[in-house]
Amino acid sequence: MRQSRQMSETFRLGLILAISGGFMDAYSYLFRGHVFANAQTGNMLLLGVNLSMQNYGNILRYFSPVVAFTIGIILSDIFRHKSNVEWKLHWRQISVLFEAIILFIVAFVPQNLNLLANSMTSLACGIQVESFRKIHGNGIATTMCIGNLRSGTQNLCNYFMKKEKNYLHTCILYYGIIFCFILGAVLGSVAIKYLQAKSILICSMMLFIVFLIMFVQNIYLEN
Repeated sequence: MRQSRQMSETFRLGLILAISGGFMDAYSYLFRGHVFANAQTGNMLLLGVNLSMQNYGNILRYFSPVVAFTIGIILSDIFRHKSNVEWKLHWRQISVLFEAIILFIVAFVPQNLNLLANSMTSLACGIQVESFRKIHGNGIATTMCIGNLRSGTQNLCNYFMKKEKNYLHTCILYYGIIFCFILGAVLGSVAIKYLQAKSILICSMMLFIVFLIMFVQNIYLEN
């Protein structure tokens, strides 16, 4: 039996998106002043710590990316709800293209404007996390790992208890995305050493490749 799946939910696309997710977090943390692009829990933690220490000058530094990330989610939903309008592009293509353009601009933002650069990067991350939420029908995030770690481990436990291979396959799927996220962080770290601010252009390029791949609206996979 053959089953049609959206290209946006394929493993190959998820791999690229996960690599870009890790890359963005490494870039914002290592090069843009130790602020997370994706891990808003970390930003909220640092916000709370700085509030407790009365370091009020750092409040906007950590609060702004959280707000930008939220706006990115809102923008993604706007794209989705407007998809009933006759557009030539799928709404997810518009989302990922917009994300690629944002990161292209970030590459040319000087370091004395890190607040702007981090906010723009978090905006792109918010768009991605809301636009791409499934791989092979499983809820998977390509910009963070905690949910993937929980789901992957749960499926691993189910495999050992029930001996059903579908649980093992799903476990590998989740852990594979986590591995790619870490790989993206490694690539981002290495790229920063040589390209500095311009290293984020690599991430922008990856997302543009995703945009091009998505012109194939559906693929057929063996069930």
